[in-house]
Amino acid sequence: MSSSLAPECNEVKERYDACFLKWYSEKYLRGKGTTDECAALFKDYKHCLTNALKERGIDKMLEEAREDHKENDAANLRRKCK
Repeated sequence: MSSSLAPECNEVKERYDACFLKWYSEKYLRGKGTTDECAALFKDYKHCLTNALKERGIDKMLEEAREDHKENDAANLRRKCK
C-alpha cells in the first residue's frame, strides 16, 4: 500500500492496511465478516492524520474548500440519487 500523507502516521497506516486487506479478502469477500474488525486501527490512523493536518494548517483549508463547494456537492448528490 502507499505511504500516509503524514510520514509520522506511516506505521499505524501500515498496520491498518494489513488488517483491512486480510479481513476484506479472508472474511468479507467470503461472506464471513459482517463487521470491520479493523475499526480500532482505522480510528488510530484517522486520529494521527487529523493531528498532522492540524499541525500543518491543512485542516482549515479543507474546511474552507468543503464550504466553498457545498452547493455543488449537494447538486451532484441529488443527481446521483434520482
